[in-house]
Amino acid sequence: MNQQLLAKTFVELADNLVADFDLIDFLRLLTDRCVGLLGANAAGVLLADRNGELRVMAASDEQVRLLELFQLQNDEGPCLDCFRTGAPVAVADLSRETARWPRFAVQAGRSGFGAVQALPMRLRDEVVGALNLFRAAPGPFDPASTPLAQALADVATISLLQQRTTERHTVLNEQLQNALNSRVLIEQAKGKLAERQGIDMEQAFTALRAYARAHNRRLSDLARAFIDGAEPLPGLNA
Repeated sequence: MNQQLLAKTFVELADNLVADFDLIDFLRLLTDRCVGLLGANAAGVLLADRNGELRVMAASDEQVRLLELFQLQNDEGPCLDCFRTGAPVAVADLSRETARWPRFAVQAGRSGFGAVQALPMRLRDEVVGALNLFRAAPGPFDPASTPLAQALADVATISLLQQRTTERHTVLNEQLQNALNSRVLIEQAKGKLAERQGIDMEQAFTALRAYARAHNRRLSDLARAFIDGAEPLPGLNA
């Protein structure tokens, strides 16, 4: 095994925890490195979307991409079983699995693949997808390579979950900042209306809120329009 390539691979996968994250490039790197390091002829990655539906996200070549799509379209195959159970699936000879996966086993042979190993991409109880290794010739996978394959899947999973967490935090932070900006606008509008109409701040807020509801407008948008004086607001701009 190429130890330099192995070390480089782990560094590249881990770099996505801190560098700009390009999901497609990241997953293609994973499949390419699996082919280069693990004696597989092809590799693919299936990931679950927000609805829990698996999608083909990366493949080392077009042939395996089409086979992965075939699995999803026919709802059968080792990669789906791996994702659903959270356990690895290894098949040394796909031609003997026609009873288990009648359509997939035949299609895999037509696509030039005789053996497959599917590894869960999971962190604790959360399974996000499956890393799938294909070989042209039937035969068992090297037992020494399986822990390494799972380690690559694990590192990739950590990066993916870290990115999803970052995105969720980004959305929450944006929502919080928008809420803070809106609050500033509303406070300014309250002060302006209270001064103009000789009422207190609570009464001003009640008036703004009632006007927004009556005219089906967001309170922050109404506050901005009132402060800017950019449009007529009968009852407020009087």
